[in-house]
Amino acid sequence: MGERRNGYIVTNDSVRLHYVEAGVGVPLVLVPGFSQSAAEFGAQIDDLSRDHRVVAVDHRGHGESDRPRHGYRVSRLAADLRDLLEALDLRDVVLLGHSLGCAVIWCYWDLFDRSRISRLVLVDQGPLAAVDLAPAGRAAELGAIFSAEAGFGIAAGLRGTDAVATTRSIVDMMRTAAMGEDEVEWIVEQNLLLPREHAASLHLDHYGNDWRDVLPRITVPTLVIGGEVSVFGPGVGQWVAARIPGARLRTFSAAEFGSHLMFRENAELFNTVVRDFLSTG
Repeated sequence: MGERRNGYIVTNDSVRLHYVEAGVGVPLVLVPGFSQSAAEFGAQIDDLSRDHRVVAVDHRGHGESDRPRHGYRVSRLAADLRDLLEALDLRDVVLLGHSLGCAVIWCYWDLFDRSRISRLVLVDQGPLAAVDLAPAGRAAELGAIFSAEAGFGIAAGLRGTDAVATTRSIVDMMRTAAMGEDEVEWIVEQNLLLPREHAASLHLDHYGNDWRDVLPRITVPTLVIGGEVSVFGPGVGQWVAARIPGARLRTFSAAEFGSHLMFRENAELFNTVVRDFLSTG
């Protein structure tokens, strides 16, 4: 286990982004999901840094990063990721994205120079969020779990007087009943570090995107991880992996705590799966 170090970079629009890093070697950059923080990857930072330089970033507004009034959209987070890789001069990078972090990676792949990227690990995210954007009968396999009413209702809840309760309900969607209440409350607290007004803006942008056309254009070795009891269901990972040339798929079963937060609920197995993928040719 490498000793954790905190650092900051400044984006091209003058926002200070916080990151945590540990270890040496091939860079493994961890990209959190919606409202999540770098701190939530603690078990990955400590374990995977035994043989990689692990860098976990706090998106703008999240964790210990600056909280500007602007930029809460996937494309800006992808630009922030580019700024991080360039500021730290990271090359031969493995990008691991969880949930919204996958969308950030897909946007990065779509918009920016890919020469720094060697592998991808995509954890439990479909290319669509909005049921209304999905072809008839295919919403479930694409990860489109929010109707218009639900999608806009979440944004309204995050902006309203019930913002904390809305946040807690989102976290509850992500976990199994086995997760301890103390950990649930800590994750909620991490979520609330992102001001809820900004969380609503980011949710609405994420909700409206469609990344299906990016997947077939990914040209680096890719591992897709899904969960049998995830809010998305196992079919989403299967669909994503089938669209990325040569991608591998690992679905965590119910017995393996295959929730949306499997990287926390079964960190030891999750880290083993990632390490095995990174060690293969």
